[in-house]
Amino acid sequence: MGRDLKVEFGRINEDNIEQLRKVNLACFPVQYQESYYKDVQDSKGDGLCKFAYWNGFVVGAACARIEPLNKDDKNKGTDKDKTNDDNDNGADNKKQRIYIMTLGVLAAYRGRTIGAQLIQSILDHFENHMMDPELKNVVEITLHVQISNDDAIKFYTEKFGFEKGDIIENYYRRIDPPHCYKLFKKLR
Repeated sequence: MGRDLKVEFGRINEDNIEQLRKVNLACFPVQYQESYYKDVQDSKGDGLCKFAYWNGFVVGAACARIEPLNKDDKNKGTDKDKTNDDNDNGADNKKQRIYIMTLGVLAAYRGRTIGAQLIQSILDHFENHMMDPELKNVVEITLHVQISNDDAIKFYTEKFGFEKGDIIENYYRRIDPPHCYKLFKKLR
């Protein structure tokens, strides 16, 4: 572990989406579908999907989205969203959540608070914009973590106060073990 690195954040868009693809290939044991990259590229602003830059170089990325609170947890986190009509009548007061699809930091930069800064920046974005139309119905933030990933579980629960929810069996298709925990944190 080295010294903490203070990073800057930058928006992910169609001009730099290939950098995200490279970060993901370096950080994760699975390849993400094209629909994931299209969703990230089309996201609004840099509040939920962003790169972490240190000395002008991409060293990590976080990608999150807003989805219905009761979205079926059997669906993969990177699958195309269902329409709001799948769950209810689409009323304005429908509860939503921020879903963290990915958080990745290049190996050489891990243990230097970059992941924590990325997650904190998403939480700060929510705090600063919670009454904006995009976030006014968001009540929690959630993600899925492979049951064997003790470091990630500890990171989210101890540093950020996430709670460990139910085990979702056979959530992952191409990694072993295929089961995950749903981690969540109430935001209001």
